[in-house]
Amino acid sequence: QVQLVESGGGLVQAGGSLRLSCAASGIIFKIDDMGWYRQAPGKQRELVARMASGGTINYSESVKGRFTISRDNAKNTVYLQMNSLKPEDTAVYYCSAVVARTGVTPRTLYWGQGTQVIVSS
Repeated sequence: QVQLVESGGGLVQAGGSLRLSCAASGIIFKIDDMGWYRQAPGKQRELVARMASGGTINYSESVKGRFTISRDNAKNTVYLQMNSLKPEDTAVYYCSAVVARTGVTPRTLYWGQGTQVIVSS
């Protein structure tokens, strides 16, 4: 099994910053994409940022210029630095990882348990 454990969520005032971390553990041969999604109450889960193992990055338009995704492949960890936070960034943030557990098994998408981010106005 593969576990993704997130940390770093919390309550912050508008304009503030938070840094989320997500560490993958378990039987891991290779991790392809790692990323962050979020889900606000009453809304669908949406992509925030995603980073391929080779370094290609995608951001949602709503966070470009404010959020930065990075990863430490040696530690199987992905980070999300969130600056200039807005009340509309309030959501549960989920980490994701596409993992190959061995060199021959199919890649599987795993999710973290989610971490709450609340931005007060």
